[in-house]
Amino acid sequence: MRNGENYVILHRFLEIMTDIQHIRIEDFNYPLPDERIAKHPLADRAACKLLVRTAEGGISEHIFAELPALLPADAMLVYNNTRVINARLRFRKGERHDGATIEIFCLEPVEPADYAVSFATTERCSWKCFVGNSKRWKEGPLTMPLEIGDERLTLTAERSGRQGNASVVTFTWDNPRVTLSQIISAAGEIPIPPYLNRDTEATDSTDYQTVYSHIDGSVAAPTAGLHFTDEVLAEISRRGIPRRELTLHVGAGTFQPVKSDEIGEHEMHSEFIAVPVTLIRELAATDRRIIAVGTTSVRTLESLYHAGKLIAAGQWDGEVPQWTPYEDADLEIPVSEALTAVADYAEANGSDTFMAQTRIIIAPGYDYKVVKGMVTNFHQPQSTLLLLVSAFTRGDWRPMYDFALGHGFRFLSYGDASLLL
Repeated sequence: MRNGENYVILHRFLEIMTDIQHIRIEDFNYPLPDERIAKHPLADRAACKLLVRTAEGGISEHIFAELPALLPADAMLVYNNTRVINARLRFRKGERHDGATIEIFCLEPVEPADYAVSFATTERCSWKCFVGNSKRWKEGPLTMPLEIGDERLTLTAERSGRQGNASVVTFTWDNPRVTLSQIISAAGEIPIPPYLNRDTEATDSTDYQTVYSHIDGSVAAPTAGLHFTDEVLAEISRRGIPRRELTLHVGAGTFQPVKSDEIGEHEMHSEFIAVPVTLIRELAATDRRIIAVGTTSVRTLESLYHAGKLIAAGQWDGEVPQWTPYEDADLEIPVSEALTAVADYAEANGSDTFMAQTRIIIAPGYDYKVVKGMVTNFHQPQSTLLLLVSAFTRGDWRPMYDFALGHGFRFLSYGDASLLL
């Protein structure tokens, strides 16, 4: 009997996975006029609009400053503390640095692979990068003379291999008193989203950071967090709602469009996550409703569950694969058990933080395990982020997007927000 039951469950999971992979991205399109894309944030971050969608599907309009009063009393707010780095470096060719501009967009560290260690390096490190105007950089190194405070140096970039559709670039510099972190802070630019269709401005250095960002590593902001102010956070705490932090370093793949007709042909990008063991154990034991700020926090929290079930099954290799949530029906375990397995694994390996990579795709048909609510912006048509929202609303995303379009809401990174329960 048990084998028969297992066969039925496995067969249903295979059907669900097949259905999900055949989801057509054109079904997640909607008209987004350019004038509805916010090019800059409001002067008062918390003055933006806030759409609230209840579990029953009711929709109402508020302002973001009202969020503390709108959160459930039994909520726990979890947000992403990643900080956007000045990931875009512009080199000029030639001995006098007056030739063609070659743009190097730093994506993630290769050697050393740890973000914190890489930022602290002196003299040499390698990063996975996109290279703009690549045809003009056929061979040889690029150099950039720099003055950082009282220190002088020459930064050199050389291509040293490929990783997928990106180049591996080795950076060297001739001053051991200067770290990579100091170099990119002085010489790089904040990489604002391409759909803003404008150059980076000085104000983006602060506008495109959350007030709680402090762990360097992202090339894009977790933009739902951009609406928070110190006053809003203080009011949330005053109401007795715990606030907790985790880290997901956002990669450039977050802007990667779904080019295939069906999502089963779309390859998700890998992103680095880091979650304190203390938080994981708290999540495993709490009865509070977990409200994630932003899709990055959603992806991190849900990835913890799937990492836990792989760890418990002895199948963990350091990354949550794209389709894991829709496979291996026999690996499903209680959420508290999965999270405890993650915490135990980290501690058994001598770490107080669980670190991993995730490629998880959250699409309609996904069964949310940890997250019971989210704060998020309004996302691009035909994007994986819109698929994630659709999954959370059980396919009922269009009414709230129609409401937002009909009530003057601003869209995308610098736009308005929503609270989905």
